[in-house]
Amino acid sequence: MILFILRRVAMMLLTALCLTFIVFWLTNLPPNLEKLAKSAGNVRMGDEQVASWLEARGHLAPLPVKYGRWLGVLPAHVGQDAAGRPVGRCLSLREARQAEAGDDAPDTEAEGATAARYCGILQGDWGRSTVFRQDVTEIIATRLALTGKLMGWVLVLMVPSALLIGVLAGIREGSRSDRALSTVSIVTTATPEYVSGVILIAVFASSAGGLKWLKGTASSAMENATFENFFLPVLTISLFGMGYIARMTRASMAEVMTAQYIRTARLKGLGFGRIVLVHALRNALIAPFTVIMLQIPWLLNGVVIVETLFSYKGFGWTLVEAAGNNDIDLLLGVSVVSVVVVLATQLISDIGYAWLNPRIAVS
Repeated sequence: MILFILRRVAMMLLTALCLTFIVFWLTNLPPNLEKLAKSAGNVRMGDEQVASWLEARGHLAPLPVKYGRWLGVLPAHVGQDAAGRPVGRCLSLREARQAEAGDDAPDTEAEGATAARYCGILQGDWGRSTVFRQDVTEIIATRLALTGKLMGWVLVLMVPSALLIGVLAGIREGSRSDRALSTVSIVTTATPEYVSGVILIAVFASSAGGLKWLKGTASSAMENATFENFFLPVLTISLFGMGYIARMTRASMAEVMTAQYIRTARLKGLGFGRIVLVHALRNALIAPFTVIMLQIPWLLNGVVIVETLFSYKGFGWTLVEAAGNNDIDLLLGVSVVSVVVVLATQLISDIGYAWLNPRIAVS
């Protein structure tokens, strides 16, 4: 098992490097760099001024070199602006942090050391947001905590409900309850979050709907989450993932209930509830467990839509703001976190699948 995990971790690192390189290449295309130069400098800058600005800050270096500097495996670039002052990633981060701390004194003695300093992802220097004027790590930590709170309640509502629906449908395969629950599962899965969210707001949070029980915005939930201001976004995300898990659980439970050891348990006179809970449920959860773990990265797509729809300024909202404002460092930071979440959940899924199914031999 240890060797299996080590191989998986090595594959995760390779995959993370490939994915982050692709995202880095896309965010560093010439049009994006031109927008960055004009937003940070002057909107009326000409082509020569833009090229000079980018050259001074190392943006025109070869892509592998820029990627190595961003990772922190190559020394950061240091150039000079039009006034002859040193500029670069490390210098910009240090000056911004000194300004936040109220230290306006220049640190000329440290410029030589800063020129050879490594300041990348591996060193914890994720850059600085051009929109929020904060370190990317601070923004992501704050916004990811808010999304973590949202996703935690989504899993609390979605997983037990989906498993219950799937088990009830699977143990009575072909019955009316099975058809009804399966229909509900299909409808919820086929309805996108931006549709179900609008419907729920119109019904439960709009005076036109006649049932103004809940709030159609979750802005206040960022500080104080209550049932009134937090239930609708949680329900919107849960409904979309619930149907898929329920359908998988139903199919797995229906297959397990026809197995030979279930027939043997019935012949022994065991109660139906004991057969389902003790003998059938664990084996039936092998396939749904993988689906549940994969729902976590998949739900990040729903978070982007739902957080924007309900004005909940979490991780998904941050991604929209970074992409819409060409905030390259923040967009790269969000991408790194997304890649890590996806790969980590896949690793946990593989380990859990091997633990739940003793028939799998891990060599």
